[in-house]
Amino acid sequence: MTPSLQIPPLENGDRLTRQEFERRYQAMPAVKKAELIEGKVYMASPVRQVNHGRPHGQIMTWLGTYHAATPGVDLGDNATVRLDLDNEPQPDGLLRLEPEAGGQSRIDAEGYIQGAPELIVEVAASSAAYDLDEKLRVYRRNGVQEYIVWQVGDRRVDWFSLQAGTYQSLEPTASGTFHSLVFPGLWLAVSALLESDLMTVLSTLHEGLQTPEHQAFVRQLQSFAVGEKPD
Repeated sequence: MTPSLQIPPLENGDRLTRQEFERRYQAMPAVKKAELIEGKVYMASPVRQVNHGRPHGQIMTWLGTYHAATPGVDLGDNATVRLDLDNEPQPDGLLRLEPEAGGQSRIDAEGYIQGAPELIVEVAASSAAYDLDEKLRVYRRNGVQEYIVWQVGDRRVDWFSLQAGTYQSLEPTASGTFHSLVFPGLWLAVSALLESDLMTVLSTLHEGLQTPEHQAFVRQLQSFAVGEKPD
């Protein structure tokens, strides 16, 4: 009798190599999100609108607005990231720089992100989620420069900055605004975000986009695009 060539399905908690994880994931087109974290498979539950669908949409609107105003910055929405042999997350959102602009990730021959994006955002139900445990350690070890976790149920946003090999929590300004250290002009009005006040979130971001720091960043990225050396 000929042995069965059927590919086993992905299951929560499976311990797999990245190669086997990808093989099984690609054989299950109906599955929209699965991640390999420290060699363990995590599969998403059905997405609720209140604690994930809407917050995810708001975060992507914020990131997408920055992307639109900053040529040379790449945007990802649930994009698979090949971090290392044991880790292949699918972050809710990310921003990255191309290698020629000093970025530490690239798009490989199969169209996946290879290496650590500069900024990753995850939307979590609470602080008990693995986004603040296993993922945080994986992102730190692989050099993700900034990591944002929106804990929807706990009404909290943590913004971590990689400094000297460890994540330090950024503090908002006196006006309650986070300022990215990697992407000039990427400002986040945290209280407005928690209240789902997207208009204020975007107006605060537009303030950041008008700063001299953001304008200088855009000029720098444009100089990389044409192969010039920035001043």
